[in-house]
Amino acid sequence: MPGLDYFSFAEMWSPLFLVFMLLIATLYAFVVGPWRQRFGGVEAVPVVRQLAFYGAMLLLYLVHGGPLSLLGHLMFTFHMTDMAISYIIVPPLLLYGIPGWLWKWAFGRAFWKPFRLFANPLFGLFAFNLLFSFYHMPDVHDWVMTHYVIHGFFYALLLVVALLNWWHVMCPVPEWSRVTSLRKLGYIFANGLLLTPACVLIIFAPEPLFAVYNDPQVWVQAMGYCVSGDPARLLEQFEGPAFFNLMSGREDQQLGGIVMKLLQEFVNIWALYSVFMQWYRKEKSQEDDPAFDHAASGRLNNV
Repeated sequence: MPGLDYFSFAEMWSPLFLVFMLLIATLYAFVVGPWRQRFGGVEAVPVVRQLAFYGAMLLLYLVHGGPLSLLGHLMFTFHMTDMAISYIIVPPLLLYGIPGWLWKWAFGRAFWKPFRLFANPLFGLFAFNLLFSFYHMPDVHDWVMTHYVIHGFFYALLLVVALLNWWHVMCPVPEWSRVTSLRKLGYIFANGLLLTPACVLIIFAPEPLFAVYNDPQVWVQAMGYCVSGDPARLLEQFEGPAFFNLMSGREDQQLGGIVMKLLQEFVNIWALYSVFMQWYRKEKSQEDDPAFDHAASGRLNNV
């Protein structure tokens, strides 16, 4: 992309954040490896699940500290790509990569009992979708993007509620699951439905909505988190974010909304297929088991 050579190595790659993510990945390697038994780990974590966790760490670094983070301040399309990766792709990778015994060690204590409300499926479903939609109201988005502390807090909060949302789709602790397989299918469908209004508003808006990507002065204020020194010097080189964008503000906004919705639907289709196949295999194995009480199972599923 033209103009990226203007930024320094530190501004492009955020070395301190990279070190932080590497420390988390190293700690994970020790916890699931030589320290496993200290955390109640009886079963080893398969390599594919470890790779899922490391993949999540890499993606989080790229979208919050690497080049994608910088690009997300230059084009709305990249911003929505970062959002989709952070809160739709990364959470299931983390839930798959962190073993059940580690979740039990961390959250199986009496301390967490008063917070059980947050484990309700309806809370996870509505908290994420409402918070995400609220963030993309133009005035809210511009305010968050131009206040560094609020920006960091809000992004962290979105990740927590995204994990709570995905928890009910692929709960890593079977005995903590509160949603049956068939209801998970409805849960996934509802997720796609609840996020649609925000994407539709962004895609079909008759004009650009977000000042961060269209007003040079607001853009410079937001860029203050990405560049060293006085960010106003950027305006001496080129006129705001339009320098980086090959599209108009409205086209960039439309493409961003489309990217967000398509990535969400792609992940939802994968989740629907996975949940359906798990349910099908379970039902098939129970049908083939002559000792299984089908009548009792039907009564339990209807509770």
